[in-house]
Amino acid sequence: AVVSTPSTGSSGINAEYGNENLETNLQDLLNTIHDDMYNRALVERDNAMVVVNEWKDFCSNLDQKKIILAPFCGAIPCEEAIKKDSARTGAEGEDEKAPAMGAKSLCIPFEQPGDATCEKCINQNCSKKGTAYTLFGRSY
Repeated sequence: AVVSTPSTGSSGINAEYGNENLETNLQDLLNTIHDDMYNRALVERDNAMVVVNEWKDFCSNLDQKKIILAPFCGAIPCEEAIKKDSARTGAEGEDEKAPAMGAKSLCIPFEQPGDATCEKCINQNCSKKGTAYTLFGRSY
C-alpha cells in the first residue's frame, strides 16, 4: 500500500507498506497524524489565550483576536454588560474590517490559572468577586 498525506506544516508523509503488518503500520501512521494535528492545535490555542484581570486589558487583547481567561462572577447581567461594553462602536481609528461583536463567554475551563475568588469580576461595573476564570472570545 502506498500512503501519501498532504503537507500540513513541516512536511507530508509518503510511505510504502507491504502487506505484512499493514494494519499495525497504518494504525501507527494514523496515530502520528492525529498527534501532530492535536499538538499544532494546542500550540495555536495556547498562543491565542491570555489571562486578563483588569478591564483596561480586556478589549485590547480581544481586538488582537485573543481568547481571554478572566475572573467572572457568572451573573447574566454582567455577561450582557461585557458583551455590550466590548463591542466595537465604529469610532474613528477602529479597523472597519474587524469584527464588531462583543465578547461572549465560551466556557469555564477545568484547569484554572488561579483562584478567581481573589479577583474582582472582569465587568468594569461589577463589584463582586469572580467565581471562576471564564474563557471569553469574539465570534469571527
